[in-house]
Amino acid sequence: MEGIEHRMVDVNGIKMHIAEKGQGPVVLFLHGFPELWYSWRHQILALSSLGYHAVAPDLRGYGDTDAPTSISSYNCFLIVGDLIALIDSLGADQVFLVAHDWGAVIGWYLCLFRPDRIKAYVCLSVPFLPRNPKIKPLDAWRAHFGEDYYICRFQEPGKIEAEFAETGTAQTLKSIFTVRKPGPPILPKGKGFNLDPETQKALPSWLSEEDLAYYASKFEQKGFTGGLNYYRNFNLNWELTAAWTGAQVKVPVKFIVGDIDLVYTTPGMKEYIHNGGFKKDVPNLEDVVVMEGVAHFNNQESAEETSNHIYDFIKKF
Repeated sequence: MEGIEHRMVDVNGIKMHIAEKGQGPVVLFLHGFPELWYSWRHQILALSSLGYHAVAPDLRGYGDTDAPTSISSYNCFLIVGDLIALIDSLGADQVFLVAHDWGAVIGWYLCLFRPDRIKAYVCLSVPFLPRNPKIKPLDAWRAHFGEDYYICRFQEPGKIEAEFAETGTAQTLKSIFTVRKPGPPILPKGKGFNLDPETQKALPSWLSEEDLAYYASKFEQKGFTGGLNYYRNFNLNWELTAAWTGAQVKVPVKFIVGDIDLVYTTPGMKEYIHNGGFKKDVPNLEDVVVMEGVAHFNNQESAEETSNHIYDFIKKF
């Protein structure tokens, strides 16, 4: 990864590792689960070559960034706090935000809490999920998808970590990265961790053995608990954000998703995205791009197209 520089930054009481390259307006990239700054390797090179300062942290709990032990240390306010401190440390008043998966969820919170710091947001995979004041998210998911829904299975501390350990770090990562089975992801208990038995053969062209080895080395060191703790805060985040019920996100947004993404193919999601719900909650939603034949990890699977979409949007501001 030629010319990408790495350093540690003190943010919000923790040490955060960032990868960066280039000079110019800051583009802040937020990764998802189970990922790292490395998920943005292609976009860092692309955007830095186009006159931007590309910055991709390992989020709290991941990679070379500190991982506090308590579950509640991964609530939305603390994670957004890390990012505001990071933006301050970069000397930027505002940044362009690009985020995927859990990074996208955090991105929506960042836009909701501090829209003054975000020029525009390119969101991958996970649309804005408005708070339903009548039901906690975990209760809603259990009712819709059952106890084996992956988010429900991630709740009990230590349990899914033990299944990942049994499967092996590299195999667990491979199973998640290569899934092409439309959502919602269901993980029957006692069958080992395997999201999509059909895709366990060769690695796809966009994920090399070296890529997988890099991810695996970092998760071997750190474990998966930090990343899983984000899922364990869904109900706490719901409680903490009661004051934002019905609030709109006013930042300019472009949304990009693959048509076989496990989020996009979850029941109700396409209707929300395309039938006016999403636009009502995010009035400055300027574009929705659906990538054909692309699954969940679109920033890696369709790297060049993703980079072009990001640049085409942010260059307008």
